[in-house]
Amino acid sequence: MHLTDRPARRRLDAALENLSVTFRGMTAHPDEHNCECHWGSPQELALLKTPDVELEPDLLRRTWQAVDWSDHAAVLRRILPQFATVLVAGRAGPMFGGFEEAGYSLARGRWQQWPEEHAGPVREFLHAWWAQSLTDPDAVVPAHQVFALCAEASGTLKPWLAAWGGRTGHLSDLRLAGAAAEWEYELLGDSLPWSVHWYENDEEEMRADLVAWLLGHAAPRLRESGASEDLRHRIRLLGLTGEARWTDRHWPGHRY
Repeated sequence: MHLTDRPARRRLDAALENLSVTFRGMTAHPDEHNCECHWGSPQELALLKTPDVELEPDLLRRTWQAVDWSDHAAVLRRILPQFATVLVAGRAGPMFGGFEEAGYSLARGRWQQWPEEHAGPVREFLHAWWAQSLTDPDAVVPAHQVFALCAEASGTLKPWLAAWGGRTGHLSDLRLAGAAAEWEYELLGDSLPWSVHWYENDEEEMRADLVAWLLGHAAPRLRESGASEDLRHRIRLLGLTGEARWTDRHWPGHRY
């Protein structure tokens, strides 16, 4: 399929370009600092105070993962165009954990509280990337990882589940089956299937929303996708609790 036949990819490319235009010229606060032993050198810090200079990959990673910036929002705005591009390309995965850690970095920047001319492009990027992860056969980052990142960045599952519910094509259904297979173990143990770091996010509410959506919306799509009977039973078991769940004859024998 030619790129021109992929509207989700075109939308994502436009969102990335908009981030580049919106945050062009941004820098970290002039007084920003960080520990030379644990983060990086004064020369590297100076790069964050210099606009539009591309950071080498390890410096970019250290920058978005650091939790102790005095003005994380300014640092995030400085790196966002490059950060978003390498995220989409699958080159910004953390050394430990999953892509939800990148969502945590976005949440720390409180981007949803920025003026709309800044928050809007970030919101559109997340929605465009999510749509592309569901519909583009060449999407690099698995849909379940993009989903976790978007959930952590925004503090809610609702818009991402709503978008998934509206995309019922074969590829989107296959991505749903893949996500369900990744999630079922933790969900059957009554845990959210990714690590929640941002203290303002309600882990239990997220888990309940995901379970309710899988039970009410995903079951028929799993059948359509050709998902195994075993996987479909594991999702069905999410509707049971306590002894009824683990004594069901289709209980997979998970140990927690």
